[in-house]
Amino acid sequence: MHGEYKVPGGKLVVVDLDVVDATIANFRLAGDFFLEPDEALENINDAVNGLPADSDAASIAAAVRAGLPENATLLGFSPEAVAVAIRRSLSKATSWGDYDWEIVHAPAVSPRMHLALDEVLAAEVGEGRRKPTLRIWEWNESAVVIGSFQSLKNEVDPEGAAKYGFDVVRRISGGGAMMMEKGAVITYSLYVPAELVQGMSFADSYAFLDEWVLEALKSLGIDASYKPLNDITSPTGKIGGAAQKRLGSGAVLHHVTMSYDMDGEVMAQVLRIGREKLSDKGITSAAKRVDPLRSQTGLSRAEIIERMLQTFTTLYQATPGDITPEEYAKAERLVEEKFATEEWLTRVP
Repeated sequence: MHGEYKVPGGKLVVVDLDVVDATIANFRLAGDFFLEPDEALENINDAVNGLPADSDAASIAAAVRAGLPENATLLGFSPEAVAVAIRRSLSKATSWGDYDWEIVHAPAVSPRMHLALDEVLAAEVGEGRRKPTLRIWEWNESAVVIGSFQSLKNEVDPEGAAKYGFDVVRRISGGGAMMMEKGAVITYSLYVPAELVQGMSFADSYAFLDEWVLEALKSLGIDASYKPLNDITSPTGKIGGAAQKRLGSGAVLHHVTMSYDMDGEVMAQVLRIGREKLSDKGITSAAKRVDPLRSQTGLSRAEIIERMLQTFTTLYQATPGDITPEEYAKAERLVEEKFATEEWLTRVP
């Protein structure tokens, strides 16, 4: 069995192993990481061989850590990364290169249609009718998109939203409210087979699926990094956040919104950002929570999106695609039946 795991911001971890009598055997670790002393590699191999094949990631990481000599130095990887690669091997996970990727950058649609397309396109990937896809959202309307489990009245000030022209909608993924001002955000969705993140925890999968965008941002001079669970950040502040939904069809919906430009005063009037959330971030002003890409790059929104698409295409040999008429029709029905209904919006009052 073979497994690979690219550590976000780190190195590639590669494992090969057999399972004999329900235990791991013939385990070998490889990769482009750094490890000292040399004999520590064999220490890791010895620590893994003989472990039960149904060991969870925490148990595997603990065994690797216990098997390392006291003076061992691991650079670009960790015992936890070895454990993820092993679990991916045992669960027969796939990698980015196993798929033909498609990029969709279609014209703007309504906020509700964006949310419906997310559900439809993810289901299409899970059911094998669509290639794994990266979709860039375009906006010609402003909206507040609240998480699936958030309280509507606790998150949004209806008077502020109406005053500044923000529609209010609810998505199918969890996480926090996002203020999507037209022309001021960059949003993308990934629709991927569940096998791509097999063997990973939710936390690991967030960073794994956004590694490519960190590379794109770094190529623009931004010192971007991932802050668990789901924030993309830089030394000057938060850039954006991710949310995820696992569908029964066997697909993962992973979407990210990054702030290109923002008006902190408007955000404070539209969103009801609680004192507890702000104190948890160690700050006192909502306007300071997000550091827009415009201020960090001096580039237009279109130029930043172009670099993102170039990076994704180069890394994964993606090709341009589009949304089919059938997919649009399914999304329109889903808007009518779900996303435009009062029942869905107020499912958590």
